[in-house]
Amino acid sequence: MGILKQKDNAIIYEQFGEKVIISHYGPDRIRFRSTANGVISDEAWTLLPPENAEVEIEITDGKAVMKNGLISVEIDKDGAVIYYDADGKILLAEKYLDFREKIANLRSARVYRHRGGSVYETDVYFKPQDGEHFYGLGQDTSGCLDLKGSTKELFQKNTHVSIPFLLSSKGYGFIWNNPAVGRVETVKNHTLWHMEAAAQVDYIVIAKKTPADIVRSLSGVTGFAPEFPEWASGFWQCKLRYQTQDELMNVAREYKKRNIPLSVIIADFFHWTEQGDFKFDPKYWPDPKAMVEELKEMGIRLFVSIWPTVSANSENYGAFADRNCMAYAETGGQSLMLTCGSTFIDPTNPEAREYIWDIVRKNYCEHGIRSFWLDVAEPELLPYHFENMRTYLGNGMQVGQIFPFMYEKMFYDGLKSLGETEIVSLCRSAWLGSQRFGVLVWSGDIPASFDSFRRQIKAGLNISVCGIPWWNTDIGGFVGGYSKDPEFRELLVRWFQFGIFTPVTRMHGWREWGDMENTTIPDIPQSGAYNEIWSYGDEVYEILKDLIELREKLRPYIHRHMKRASADGTPLMRPMFFDFPGDPVCYVLEDQYMFGDDILVAPITELGGRSREVYLPKGRWVRFGSAETYEGGCNITCEVPLDSFAAFVREGAEVF
Repeated sequence: MGILKQKDNAIIYEQFGEKVIISHYGPDRIRFRSTANGVISDEAWTLLPPENAEVEIEITDGKAVMKNGLISVEIDKDGAVIYYDADGKILLAEKYLDFREKIANLRSARVYRHRGGSVYETDVYFKPQDGEHFYGLGQDTSGCLDLKGSTKELFQKNTHVSIPFLLSSKGYGFIWNNPAVGRVETVKNHTLWHMEAAAQVDYIVIAKKTPADIVRSLSGVTGFAPEFPEWASGFWQCKLRYQTQDELMNVAREYKKRNIPLSVIIADFFHWTEQGDFKFDPKYWPDPKAMVEELKEMGIRLFVSIWPTVSANSENYGAFADRNCMAYAETGGQSLMLTCGSTFIDPTNPEAREYIWDIVRKNYCEHGIRSFWLDVAEPELLPYHFENMRTYLGNGMQVGQIFPFMYEKMFYDGLKSLGETEIVSLCRSAWLGSQRFGVLVWSGDIPASFDSFRRQIKAGLNISVCGIPWWNTDIGGFVGGYSKDPEFRELLVRWFQFGIFTPVTRMHGWREWGDMENTTIPDIPQSGAYNEIWSYGDEVYEILKDLIELREKLRPYIHRHMKRASADGTPLMRPMFFDFPGDPVCYVLEDQYMFGDDILVAPITELGGRSREVYLPKGRWVRFGSAETYEGGCNITCEVPLDSFAAFVREGAEVF
């Protein structure tokens, strides 16, 4: 039997070498920490300090109970932990084995396996609940919105953004407060949180009345996105890749000539001399300052791609090595390698962040550039052996998930130091709290296919409940797509229709040349074929042009909701249950969603699809772009020709 005691506003439990501290983390939140090494750390990683909370603690002979607003927690003398809501209903319970079961199974709810020093491989098991649905854990392309019955890796890689937060349909949220590599199993017989290497277990349970309130409470812990700039809600154009300044400018001028609103254009990778030089190649980009100024006159903002990589041939390599600005291999040599023959900078080192930012400032910001595309931000290890990565903060197995957060912080802090107030960084990865740095996540290098497209909807909805309100995809998919292929043209149209109802509408892709003339410049890395809206034939062009005009009309509606996201964490794009928590149907809808308070979107995600079934919650709904009105609380079937889409507006709502 363990010892239970109170210290200040915390419960302490000790037995057989394990130490547990249970405390609050602001109103309606309980923080649990445990270790087998005897030392509990107060390290919050990327979480904000908690607000004050009024808690009540009662300790009896058999158990200790802490009450904190809408949540309470109980721990008994065997160390078993159960969380309750305000009505006394179990929210979450450890899958703790009693004494007889321990003898038979030799396992408890919390398992520690020593891995050296004060580091342990750990498991924490919770009991399953009938009818429970799980959402969140960041973004991936597994094709699941409801994560119940799945296993998810806790590490960052291309197309997989690991944000260790689960939202349960049973009325709680769960923050796993540790950047160690691991996995989550939300399977039939248990929920398991596993870490490969960490000093302690550390998590927070949130209890609220609705999913929306849970997400808002999460945002109170991880932070809010800054105010979304006016320019960011328009149409963005990019491709892999504009090879020269002239090529990029000619595309921008053509949009202007055609009177098609364009908010952003992007200079993608390998515009530089060497990786790690962090500057334009003057042979192909001779006057960046003039480029920025002309674009500004046209009302277009320039984004520039930067990778967190440095080649041994870079003019900065020696200085980076001397100042410990790079991540290193634990074994097998000094450098961590990427496909393109480079190693990674180490943004977890504060001195490295300052030194590298100063180079970025001199080579980009002094030309007037204030917006960056932070690609390969996981970092993209090949192979993904995090145990072989050493950073300022520690071994990759212990801290690997925090890399993108620190990389994004470097740019945010640097831009703020220049007085920039409208910071948006397009990023391929994120972690708890990345939204504080103006991070716009995109879903990575995804295939150009209808199957990939279907997966994006679920990916975007899951990340939206993790505190990340700014998200988008490469419209049309990144890899593949031939402009003369009728099937790809249809995919592009359907994806674009989805894209105007996401936080950012952005064209991108590595298009195939097919039988077209390849204009790639021989002495620089390859470029994909054309990817502007006029590149896909007259029919597609007219449809996409009309959709851009519709996006323009929606911009005031988008900004109203983005202001709310910055104020309380409510995402613009969200699952149906977010707005209709009392409707059980909405917890299993995976291919339709709400875009703000008043627009319901149901994308067409099948080749040849010209109709689809849509569930309308209770209320009256008007078909977008028509006068057709429907009474909700049922499924309807609507016809959706290629030049139309399935979206509905709450009757009486103003969306323009």
